[in-house]
Amino acid sequence: MVGHGFMGAAHSQAWRVAPRFFDLPLQPELTLLVGRDAGRTAAAASKWGWAETSTDWREAIARDDIDVIDIVTPGATHAEIAVAALQAGKHVLCEKPLANTAEEARAMADAAAAAEANGVRAMVGFTYRRLPATTHARNLVAGGAVGMVRQVRAVYLQDWLVDPDAPLTWRLQQEQAGSGVLGDLAAHAVDLAQYITGHRLTQVSGTLETLVPTRPLAAESPDGAVLGGAPGTGERGPVTVDDVALFTGRFEDGVLGSFEASRMATGRKNALRLEVSGTLGALSFDLEDLNFLEFYDYTAPAVRQGFTRIMVTEPTHPYVSAWWPAGHSLGYEHGFVHQAKDFVEAIAAGTQPSPSFADGLQVQEVLDAVSASAGKSSVWTPVA
Repeated sequence: MVGHGFMGAAHSQAWRVAPRFFDLPLQPELTLLVGRDAGRTAAAASKWGWAETSTDWREAIARDDIDVIDIVTPGATHAEIAVAALQAGKHVLCEKPLANTAEEARAMADAAAAAEANGVRAMVGFTYRRLPATTHARNLVAGGAVGMVRQVRAVYLQDWLVDPDAPLTWRLQQEQAGSGVLGDLAAHAVDLAQYITGHRLTQVSGTLETLVPTRPLAAESPDGAVLGGAPGTGERGPVTVDDVALFTGRFEDGVLGSFEASRMATGRKNALRLEVSGTLGALSFDLEDLNFLEFYDYTAPAVRQGFTRIMVTEPTHPYVSAWWPAGHSLGYEHGFVHQAKDFVEAIAAGTQPSPSFADGLQVQEVLDAVSASAGKSSVWTPVA
């Protein structure tokens, strides 16, 4: 695994837990953890159970005893690491967004397509697809439960940047993150909307806004990225990414969508919310209440119509049979466990895991179209 911050912890937990709850055809071994700082990397390896450490990701790619490269670094490094790993015959799991630009993502997708011919697999980590409730929602839509989809409403709201004196981190710098809330949060909303409905966005009209243009410099971010400056000096640096993203979209088959992503939504901690409206019913999901899915049956008699709250913890619901008895809730980390399970099973079966790098490229093209639209006074912009 290359990187060991917040996502590194989530992925490490997943690799450790997946083979203990699921009967996997192959057994993951936490062999090598890579990070820039030797001391910090060693501490993370000790905490999460990695056998060895390195400060050079090229070492991981060169070793014959490593089969999978898991990339959890900032987006600016994804393309170089992933392409080199795929060309070396390593399976690759890469965190979202796939890259910082569509050009980089296209190079990664091309490398994955070439490697696939040699039995090498690549997957992008849109983890929220793998919650029992969201997978169940997709199955319901595919089974015709809501009829013909007409509208999609998706928001992803957080508030960790509401304080204008929150420090400048790598996530607020374009050269490291590519974009702000657009790539960080809107990417999830776009992927989940497309995954659940089965429809892809074809054009968008959007606006991006940076509400706090400068922030205090810190010696280094929580992820270890050196930013310059010293804490407490009052020195500030420019925020070069967006704080808020708003856009409308047109999907295939005439489906309409509205999207909002914000890290300035006071009081919202991790509110990824999606609602799908169709001719026969509707579905509603909220990540802050992730064990439940709401379903509206428009075909029911009027006296019984209303959103039904479904607790998605039955053994017959996706992924749940490996866990606890019905009614015993799952949490945020379980999506990463399901991701590790699905990736290992795809490698063992010799099948293409989903979402593929091609899927990740398509989401990146949506994000690039939103950015282009915002730069042209929100003009409708086609998705490449």
